[in-house]
Amino acid sequence: MSDGCCSTTTSLETTSLQVEHSTIEASGLPVVVIGAGPVGLAAAAQLAERGLDFLILEAGGQAGASVAQWGHVRVFSPWKYSIDAAARRLLEADGWSAPDPEWLPTGAELIDGYLAPLAKLFADKVRFGCRVNAISRLGYDRVRTNGRERAPFLIRLDDGTELQARAVVDASGTYTSPNVLGASGLPAHGEQSVEVDHALPDVLGADRNRYEGKHVLVVGAGHSAATTLLALAQLENTPITWAIRAGNATRTYGGGDADALPARGALGTRLRALVDSGRIRLLTGFYTHHVNTIGQGVEVISRDPSGHEQTVTVERIVSATGYRPDHSITSELRLDLDPVLGSTRALAPLIDPNQHSCGTVPAHGVDELAHPEPGYYAVGVKSYGRAPTFLMATGYEQVRSVVAAIAGDWEAARDVQLDLPETGVCSSNLAEAQEQRVGLATGISGGLLATPLPLVTTGSGGSCCG
Repeated sequence: MSDGCCSTTTSLETTSLQVEHSTIEASGLPVVVIGAGPVGLAAAAQLAERGLDFLILEAGGQAGASVAQWGHVRVFSPWKYSIDAAARRLLEADGWSAPDPEWLPTGAELIDGYLAPLAKLFADKVRFGCRVNAISRLGYDRVRTNGRERAPFLIRLDDGTELQARAVVDASGTYTSPNVLGASGLPAHGEQSVEVDHALPDVLGADRNRYEGKHVLVVGAGHSAATTLLALAQLENTPITWAIRAGNATRTYGGGDADALPARGALGTRLRALVDSGRIRLLTGFYTHHVNTIGQGVEVISRDPSGHEQTVTVERIVSATGYRPDHSITSELRLDLDPVLGSTRALAPLIDPNQHSCGTVPAHGVDELAHPEPGYYAVGVKSYGRAPTFLMATGYEQVRSVVAAIAGDWEAARDVQLDLPETGVCSSNLAEAQEQRVGLATGISGGLLATPLPLVTTGSGGSCCG
């Protein structure tokens, strides 16, 4: 082993393995959890309660490193829906007091009040600054089969360090792989030569000078776009243009008073009022095709499927077009990915945004998350691929089920239960969702986000991830 950030000493000996569906039993090796965000730390809490050895590898320098990127934003759900049950038990046993259960935390509060204390409990089992470069099987590439299930996982880090694991729980998320600005899934012509900001800049705080007094284009129809638009509207002398592919913004406006999460319903209500008043200029049917630098600005050209063009010239662009999973680290593992969403094939029909809203995704666990590679599980936001219907409570139930399976408790693993609200915002009108599919563009997939502190103070309902 090299002496990198995550160097460790593990035995190369393996015991006989018992494999059922996607669970591998081995002694002497830890379960490796990738990512120290809400779902990754919940997985660690489940492992700790079952007495299973584990190691958390976090690429960032702190717990919730991706959450910290939008620390100024409030989540839609109050604290009582944002804390994993196993994590709560461990924290309370250590003397931790839960925050006000009805309070809507910001990302920063989520870290300071929950994620950082939880990571601290796990001490040296959490290793920061450790980016996973690749995952394979020790001595086995993807082609070799005989004896494969008995080989430990081999995890290689960016610094060359290698370590071994009995199972891998990949909760690395999607935040570092945003979708492109181009409307067809390909970068717009010229996109890589202009400066594009990604979702949820701190418009009213650290990034204020980047936007105040400048004409800003926000592209995307999800909650991250709405959050940014509402913040921009508070800046004087700041023209705002909002571009979406759909023919109207009904999906983004959502359910209003009918939304099961009032804070989320209020988000759409306020946005609609700003558009109706003319404070925000809305461009519909906008398919970004080309971007050109013109003087101090950027010309953005839309070309829809019929060839019709629209053009807008702005000074700054915020791309809130969502995120996609990066499976490159698992190229030597045997994954069975749905060709559309990039989730497992078994999970895809349960989360398909053409058929399901955030509140209608059925409970699912280890069986739906299993791959042909026993012992590897992508959980949390990454498990949903490109589907924008993920909620944090879903991730907590996923890891509870997966960890139970790793522990060999198949009765608990398959007893999956999840109670999520039906909501107006999450396209409960499925016919409308189907019609507007081309306009589907969320912010943080798996993170339905509310507006900054001055705009949201209360809320209730099912849990949402930040």
